[in-house]
Parts: sequence; C-alpha cells; structure tokens
Amino acid sequence: MYFRIAASAVVLLAFAGVPEAGAENHAHSQRGNASYYHPHNFTGRPMANGDRFDPESNAAAHRTLPLGTVADVTNLENGETRRVVIEDRGPYARGRILDVSPQTAQELGMRHDGVAPVEVRPVGRLPNRARDGQSGTDD
Repeated sequence: MYFRIAASAVVLLAFAGVPEAGAENHAHSQRGNASYYHPHNFTGRPMANGDRFDPESNAAAHRTLPLGTVADVTNLENGETRRVVIEDRGPYARGRILDVSPQTAQELGMRHDGVAPVEVRPVGRLPNRARDGQSGTDD
C-alpha cells in the first residue's frame, strides 16, 4: 500500500508543473518596484555570478533570491510578463526589489519610465554549471 501511495504522489507531482529536478520551488512571490541597468554604465562589467553583463540578456539582480533562480516578472501596470535569471545582487536604490536588463525593461514596457511596479515569481533554478560564471548570458 505504501508503494501505491508513493507512486501516486510521484505521478501527481509530475503533472502538477513541479520545476525540473534539482530546482528549488520558491512558491512565494514579491511585489515592489523594478528598475533597469543603465546600458552604458554596466555593459561588460562582471555580475555577482562572474558573467559579464549583457544588455540584451534576461539577467536580473535581486538582493536575496539565490543566483541562478529563474523568475517570471510581471509589470503590474500593463500585464506584460518576461522570464529572467537572477545573476547579480541589487538593486541598491531604496524602494526597489529588482533590476532587469534594458532588453527585458523594453519587453516589459518600462524602459521609458525607468521604474515600474512588478510582481516577481520564482519558478525554478538553473543547473549548477550555470551559476558559476558560465550561464547563458555569456555566449
């Protein structure tokens, strides 16, 4: 009977959209203001994970989410959502919870204003090899 219950639980989890193996489930979301990296000041500079910042990437900075966390960011003013990878620490401006790349800011519709209210919802983690300075933002 224990085997049948355990097998049922595995099947339910497989169909429940659980993040890939090895991913941590950060079910909590956070709301606050997001801003974006200035492309001229940060392009090519190393981020906390060791990669160099690329303004065309989906890199983002958060103070506490683990590096390599994949998160969906929704602009609460227009409903646009984009997926980012936490690769840096920050933002350091008071009252902000996230910095995104200029490309992501454009896609979220926040580039003109520079700041927008967002919801950040972690959805998983990248494999370990992508958290040691060899992630997808460094081609």
